[in-house]
Amino acid sequence: STSLADYHVPVHLDVPEIDVLWTDVPDPRTPMGARGIGEIGTTGVAAAVANAVFNATGIRVRDLPITLDKLAADTTQAKV
Repeated sequence: STSLADYHVPVHLDVPEIDVLWTDVPDPRTPMGARGIGEIGTTGVAAAVANAVFNATGIRVRDLPITLDKLAADTTQAKV
């Protein structure tokens, strides 16, 4: 595709069936032997965006979504 707007995001019908193979091998590095099972890697994105907003504006936003209304309402915090 030529742009992100034209990019086809796969939906359920586009993705083949996934076979899952469970292995019962404890992780010796954790107290209960627990292992991760593919947790998503996007959990840090919101924090990174919030830090970018803080670095750009001096306003710390601690709840989502980050909106212009929240930034405008909190201009007293800005380090301008």
